[in-house]
Amino acid sequence: MNDSATHDGRGTNPDALPHDPGAPPCDAGIGAGDGTRAVRAGLPEPVRHEPTLPGPVFAAHFHLPGDPTGPYTYGRDENPTWTLLEQAVGGLEAPGRDDVETLVFASGMAAISSVLFSQLRAGDAVVLPSDGYQVLPLVRTQLEAYGVQVRTAPTRGDAQLEVLDGARLLWIETPSNPGLDVCDVRRLVEAAHARGALVAVDNTLATPLGQRPLELGADFSVASGTKQLTGHGDLLLGYVTGRDGEAMNGVRRWRKIVGAIPGPMEAWLAHRSIATLQLRVDRQNATALRVAEALQRRPEVTGLRYPGLPDDPSHKIATQQMRRYGCVVSFTLPTRARADRFLDALHLVDDATSFGGVRSTAERRGRWGGDAVPEGFIRLSVGAEDPEDLVTDLLRALVASRD
Repeated sequence: MNDSATHDGRGTNPDALPHDPGAPPCDAGIGAGDGTRAVRAGLPEPVRHEPTLPGPVFAAHFHLPGDPTGPYTYGRDENPTWTLLEQAVGGLEAPGRDDVETLVFASGMAAISSVLFSQLRAGDAVVLPSDGYQVLPLVRTQLEAYGVQVRTAPTRGDAQLEVLDGARLLWIETPSNPGLDVCDVRRLVEAAHARGALVAVDNTLATPLGQRPLELGADFSVASGTKQLTGHGDLLLGYVTGRDGEAMNGVRRWRKIVGAIPGPMEAWLAHRSIATLQLRVDRQNATALRVAEALQRRPEVTGLRYPGLPDDPSHKIATQQMRRYGCVVSFTLPTRARADRFLDALHLVDDATSFGGVRSTAERRGRWGGDAVPEGFIRLSVGAEDPEDLVTDLLRALVASRD
């Protein structure tokens, strides 16, 4: 890939990327373009007079005479609605590959926990990002209570390499949330595997259309489907995609043991929403770049981060490994009071703590504690509004928030 970004918020054109070596022109009859994949992902073979996407299957148990064989036995283990969604996500995370498996969970945290707690034992060491998802410190406390050694290092500069020796698992979050730093996934994966460690990548912010961790060598791609994957802010969901084998078997066993399963309605809504993923992602990414460029010209804005900006510290490596740069922009206003006034003055942006939805959201991250950010730090998630309207609203709110 080249190191230049187009004005639509992407790196290289994803539809122009070559197929994987040896892959057929279309994967399982689905075209190579991201839009086509998203629209057709996980759909069953058509049946006359049946819906294209079957409705949710509500079942705690299934008819099971005789020996308990077959794909569906009990509702905590499998569900036909999950199966279709898992096929859809797997087809986006690792298109054309039949050696991977996807499992869906009740939330992103359920997915994260499933990998960490299924792969680690007392006496193991794990490397986590020190600047990652805000709930990771809670996970650290629990891991340490179970006798797991937890090491941390920031995402930027591949600093996790410095504490990798002897670790059982490396956890990467790139771009990091909320700071938007990016690490070199290939480099970290190669170093981890050389030391006998597994690698999991939190792919929530990038989405499978922005980054494919398994293609970069990772063992697991983990994400919250609550965010941009489903994009409407109306459900909680998580997933893990990984290479077939004992590691994923362990993730499956963990899901069964703790019962961290999604409801069939949530799974069906998620599958329905994936059909518009490419449309939403491209619109939101393009607008995010427009927003970042507009904020770049404002004197009261400091610490602006968006990997799609050519002068962003993460731009070079992001362009090498990402297909799209994401919908989140972060920046800092001079004071907490200024940030609060700015958020209050917005008309088209909801003050909310999630990201990736079709409606723009923003928040002052310091209100939660836990993130090492200034009091005036803003995380802005760009939605699907008209770019001109959103930029106008943001600039107007900046003026209105002056002392």
